[in-house]
Amino acid sequence: MASAAYDAILLVPVLFISSYLFLSLAQAFSGPLKRPLFQSWLVCVLAVYFVYCWTRSGQTLAMKTWHIRLAQTDGAPVCLRQALARFLFALCGVLLFGIGFWWALLDRDRQFLHDRLSGTRLFDHHAKLHAPPAVQ
Repeated sequence: MASAAYDAILLVPVLFISSYLFLSLAQAFSGPLKRPLFQSWLVCVLAVYFVYCWTRSGQTLAMKTWHIRLAQTDGAPVCLRQALARFLFALCGVLLFGIGFWWALLDRDRQFLHDRLSGTRLFDHHAKLHAPPAVQ
């Protein structure tokens, strides 16, 4: 949760600049579609940031700080489809009063709902991702 809060702080300038860009380019445009187009633009900017980071290195800037890496449940790198699915599921969860994050309190593995649905998992960055489970 701390990583998500840190990402939110880091994204404020990105959203500010992208808002300025959109509003500058759409200055002459007025009408009922301007607001939903603007909101869609901001969601697309966020999607590009998260999907790019998750598919490139498995980490956003905040995840690097907190030593968290996103991967498939078996530790393999996240593919584009999974990253997009995770973003969209997380967005829906946030819009539904954060249910995707609250889910982790009830989940047996403490996973977020968007990770369960997209087949992803958060790992400690320092842990070996491809290590076999310990035999007991």
